[in-house]
Amino acid sequence: MSRSTAIPLALLSAITLALSAAGSDPIAKSSAGQSDSAAGPLAKRYGEDARRIIDAVMAGNDAWKKMHELCDGIGHRLSGSESLERAIAWAAASMKADGGENVRLEKVMVPKWVRGNESASMLEPKLKRMGMLGLGGSVGTPQGGITAEVVTVRDKDELDEIGDAVKGKIVLFNFAMPPYSPERGSSYGATVQYRSNGARWASEYGALAALVRSVTARSLHTAHTGAMRYGDAKVKIPTAAITIEDAETISRLTRAGEKVVVNLKMEAKMHPDAESANVIGELVGSEKPNEYVVIGGHIDSWDVGHGAHDDGGGCVIAMEAINVLRKLGLRPRRTIRVVLWTNEENGLRGARAYAADHADELPNHVAAIESDSGVFAPRSYGVSHQDEAKQKIAVKQMQDIVSLLESIGPIKATSGGGGGDIGPMRPAGVVLLGHEVEGSKYFDYHHTEADTLDKVDPTELSQNVAMLAVAAYVLADMPGRLGQE
Repeated sequence: MSRSTAIPLALLSAITLALSAAGSDPIAKSSAGQSDSAAGPLAKRYGEDARRIIDAVMAGNDAWKKMHELCDGIGHRLSGSESLERAIAWAAASMKADGGENVRLEKVMVPKWVRGNESASMLEPKLKRMGMLGLGGSVGTPQGGITAEVVTVRDKDELDEIGDAVKGKIVLFNFAMPPYSPERGSSYGATVQYRSNGARWASEYGALAALVRSVTARSLHTAHTGAMRYGDAKVKIPTAAITIEDAETISRLTRAGEKVVVNLKMEAKMHPDAESANVIGELVGSEKPNEYVVIGGHIDSWDVGHGAHDDGGGCVIAMEAINVLRKLGLRPRRTIRVVLWTNEENGLRGARAYAADHADELPNHVAAIESDSGVFAPRSYGVSHQDEAKQKIAVKQMQDIVSLLESIGPIKATSGGGGGDIGPMRPAGVVLLGHEVEGSKYFDYHHTEADTLDKVDPTELSQNVAMLAVAAYVLADMPGRLGQE
């Protein structure tokens, strides 16, 4: 959160002189901070509108209020849970209260996995209660749990080398996520495969259970849950994530020749599918109401924490973006449709249902923007299209649009992006955009008890609202369609 500080008189005078000089510059600055001579056609056309939107959002908006209601009032929201249905009802009521149009729920049947009570304890060579979270979709253990020796492997290659040596034992995959870097990113894709596939791989060699080092580079003894899959496994074994600290402790002990014995108890169980819904609300276009720019995030979360960054923030910034535009009287040519997808975390049922339910409309979807990377400081829009030539045009157009956002940070447009919930629209030729933010802290909180409202910075939240509102408005109002000359 920003802090107000007193400005020394000398500095204030210098600022005043600098502003006066800028005002007398023969090359006037646009509202977004870019000189008109350097601005592209969209930046020139929408500079004043962008300034109004950004100024209004940063002066005050309802995003934090919505986050408080969702996170503190409802909390985590796993598919099939009563809390998810409360969140869905809240979102629809909130958009109606804002004056949203065509607010509705679209039914989706979702998987229902219930965690139940669970624990993991080291019994040998010392007694220690371990930090753990069962992985979504896992089967449970027998009532007394599974007690067995732990075999530690770094990766699948090492598991394949020792093969049947893990029979009758618990396999620990101690694969470390590298630290975040701006150039490489989080390396999530390379690391998450052990969470997704570890149980299946271990069961092929007769293991009784699988433990996975939590998918994060930093930890304060925090376990990270997430989805796993059995695929074609002949035997389904229970699987859980443990903290980095416990994974490293076990690894050091086993490397030193110590026998490590763990008891794992999990009541996890799959139930029949449950009824849920995607939430939809609109700002209807003034000239082309049947052409759409979709913006949104996923309303479900894992059953820990508040689901604040993943993905309460993505839902709220979309809801608030059209609320701000409506308050300013900025109604674009096309319709901006907010979609809050259900069941992203463990099934993508909402994403597939939306694409199927709106198949006839998809050719009229100008763009779809998904926010599912948290609501840290805004950084970029990643642009994807199935046609490479159209993607290049769309990236160039988005570079023009994001130049309007200089006042809230160095925002870029990049080639390649999207998200799981908008992915099913790609075959229909929809331009997909990923709303991306600074990513160094996201996986510190991802899928944990620590993903709570206090981790969200109100100023950064507002910056994300402004970024999304400007992008959605220009895309919905620009004379041509994104990706077309």
